[in-house]
Amino acid sequence: MDSLIHALRDITIRRISVSEMDNNVYLLTARASGAQLLIDAADDLPAIEGMLEESAADTSAAPKLALIATTHQHWDHVRALPALVASTGTRTAAGTDDAPELPVPVDMLLSHGDVGKFDGFAVTAVHLRGHTPGSVAFVYQDPDGPAHIFSGDSLFPGGVGNTGQDPARFDQLITDVSERLFDAYPDDTVVHPGHGNPTTLGAERPHLAEWRTRGW
Repeated sequence: MDSLIHALRDITIRRISVSEMDNNVYLLTARASGAQLLIDAADDLPAIEGMLEESAADTSAAPKLALIATTHQHWDHVRALPALVASTGTRTAAGTDDAPELPVPVDMLLSHGDVGKFDGFAVTAVHLRGHTPGSVAFVYQDPDGPAHIFSGDSLFPGGVGNTGQDPARFDQLITDVSERLFDAYPDDTVVHPGHGNPTTLGAERPHLAEWRTRGW
């Protein structure tokens, strides 16, 4: 199956699902330069390599993996990370508070609001505390259309991520998601979660109060 899910003005977005946990791996490719950002090298190195090969069709230049970014430290999101780094030599990025738990050295420590600039596009890191201490989402603002949020396990269709039945962690996550995503971006913003299907902020916004009341 073709992994291409969005062909935008400046970039393409590809997605594959890997592992028994339906982990999403995302690849952003600049149309003009071929610069690439891969988000969550979750598992199945051959499948990831296959998506990288497919992406040659997305650019008139030679595609070049510039950065591997990880949304959070959990094992199911990093199983292919050591092998992909070893095979490509690509630099890595993760939230500052999660980076020590990753299975490879992290080259770029990310804080809230940090902007990663690639040749042809930029992505903003949004720190969403609660699922893990250093969870980050990555936001791409399409010049001709809605923003795209790669939310890791912090926001899904139907609710926020698992906070271990800890009320303090849940309050932190629902607050960060509300203030840093829902208050910051409009309804047409596309949400690409770490597992499963995409949604939009508009589809989820009416349920925020319900989520806070139920506590998960």
